[in-house]
Amino acid sequence: MRQPRLNTRCVRAAHTPDTATGAIAQPIYLTTTFERDADGAYSRGYRYSREGSPNRVSLESCMATLEGGIGALALASGLTANIAVFELLASGDHVIAPHEAYYGTLKQLREHVRERGIAVDFVDCRDLSAVKAALTARTRLVWIETPTNPLLSITDIAVVTALGHEAGALVVCDNTFATPVCQTPFDFGVDLIVHSGTKYLGGHSDVLSGLVVVREDAALLERLHAWQRLCGAGLGPFDCWLLRRSIATLGIRVRAQCRNALLVAEFLCTQPAVERVYYPGLPQHPGHAIAAAQMHDGFGAVLSVCMANGRAAAFETVRRTRFFTPATSLGGVESLIEHRASIEGPDSKTPQNLLRLSIGIEDSEDLIDDLAQALA
Repeated sequence: MRQPRLNTRCVRAAHTPDTATGAIAQPIYLTTTFERDADGAYSRGYRYSREGSPNRVSLESCMATLEGGIGALALASGLTANIAVFELLASGDHVIAPHEAYYGTLKQLREHVRERGIAVDFVDCRDLSAVKAALTARTRLVWIETPTNPLLSITDIAVVTALGHEAGALVVCDNTFATPVCQTPFDFGVDLIVHSGTKYLGGHSDVLSGLVVVREDAALLERLHAWQRLCGAGLGPFDCWLLRRSIATLGIRVRAQCRNALLVAEFLCTQPAVERVYYPGLPQHPGHAIAAAQMHDGFGAVLSVCMANGRAAAFETVRRTRFFTPATSLGGVESLIEHRASIEGPDSKTPQNLLRLSIGIEDSEDLIDDLAQALA
């Protein structure tokens, strides 16, 4: 029997009738502790909510199913998910990371990881010769983010993963922008996938969360779960419930957002007030061919534009929009617009005339009309 299609998998992974009551929507288990058996054992599998709870186990199983892994961790935020992976490293190890990525990830690598005595080299992951040249005998982790935040650069997952494995390193892919709807990094051999669940998985801008998914290494999964238990970094029951509930509609939401994003990107390419559009779904994007080969069901729903008349024009465009809310974050059903450099701080390498747009599920005609009047 063939594997169910995407929407079916999203719904079935996120909805399993409650075994105790038959409820279609899983109850929220707001308990910190669980009853012991008469002999002191825990035959029902739960002991203390820091170590595991029914809602968290259900969410972790759901994410493992969607990404095609053996297990997952649900954590307090996307940055916590990153730290869980970085904590696998020891002093003297070496990491290769992209010089273009989410600024919180780069900050963790520059400050937290290096402070632990771990060497970090930032390279242009589009340049395969640069990746290969950066690998050393001490390289233990290769970090991929594709598409990148905020310039939407594309990394060839299969080739970079192969290079990392030849050097004996783990390879992790941040799949936040693409989601399992558009990209399945385990198909290309990566060892770990991380998500800021706050974004598309939650999809409604109402739950902070992060996830790590393990492809096939059971010992690695147990190491990560041990860290999760020791640090008390697990996601709470209500947040797990919210995230799992939202994953049921992930395919429908993301596909609609991707369709809108492509239409918006194509429109923006025609506007004289726009200097450049960054979106991998456009044929002129330098990474389009690779994106088309490794992405499916769309090219994501985030795009960035550089305004022709500089920083002031960027802020004026934000001020004039009606259907785009000026706010940080992305992935929700509502469209957002943001001047990225000002949120990233004085060390930001992001162009000062760049706006990042997170495209929602509104009617594309309304979004385009809104941008047209804002740019006029």
